[in-house]
Amino acid sequence: MLYLGTSGYSYDDWVGPFYPPRTAKKDFFAFYVDHFNTVEINFTHYALPAQSTIKNIADRAPEGFIFTVKSYKDMTIGRTQDPQTYSEYRYSLDPMVKQNKLGCVLLQFPNRFNLSKDNVNHLAFIRKQLSDLPLCVEFRHRSWVDDERTFDFLRDHEMAYCCVDEPPLQDLVPPLVRVTALFAYVRFHGRNADTWYGGEHAWTRYNYLYNDDELREWVEPVGTLQEQVKDTFVYFNNHYGANAVKNAQDFARLLEE
Repeated sequence: MLYLGTSGYSYDDWVGPFYPPRTAKKDFFAFYVDHFNTVEINFTHYALPAQSTIKNIADRAPEGFIFTVKSYKDMTIGRTQDPQTYSEYRYSLDPMVKQNKLGCVLLQFPNRFNLSKDNVNHLAFIRKQLSDLPLCVEFRHRSWVDDERTFDFLRDHEMAYCCVDEPPLQDLVPPLVRVTALFAYVRFHGRNADTWYGGEHAWTRYNYLYNDDELREWVEPVGTLQEQVKDTFVYFNNHYGANAVKNAQDFARLLEE
């Protein structure tokens, strides 16, 4: 099954380009689910979510709609090994798990998280703490994909590799497609090389609109992923000005063609 959507949905600048004018923020999600079958939840990255918040959004999603959820930043950026943090996070996701609406947890690591013995051990620690959840790992440092043992490790620990499209900068991960779990995951970040580091505003990194030729580069790879796994998740993170919505719809059209 192909699940195609965007990274987040609650953006005020989507009113007009995607959400009808004067749409209230509380009505964003109800409109979103009429157009996509999945969303990548971002708010769980910034704070440990309340279980009631997760239950509320899971209850509002129709049958067959699937969420993927970012891990809490202390797990990846902070690299905490406090078991209580992981148990609280796992507890918060329980309503989504029980409703069979959780696709996976995305572990998004920063660029400074490079390949090292300590960092490999931290990945193993996370897998042990969240042992019953499907996990996907997004690396931002190229050292991981330059070593084939990374993919062996992910397979051994049943963790999916996150395929990414991002600027062709020397230390970033290239557009590599690999299967290491029973599901596949792809994220489109845009190709803003000039503003990836140190842009005036955080959102300038994601102010990018793919053209059809750029999206076509991923049609065959995504098709290959679909042939190898049960579920494939594809998300557009170039959220500024609803570019993610347009590109997700464009990509769906190209896949059909």
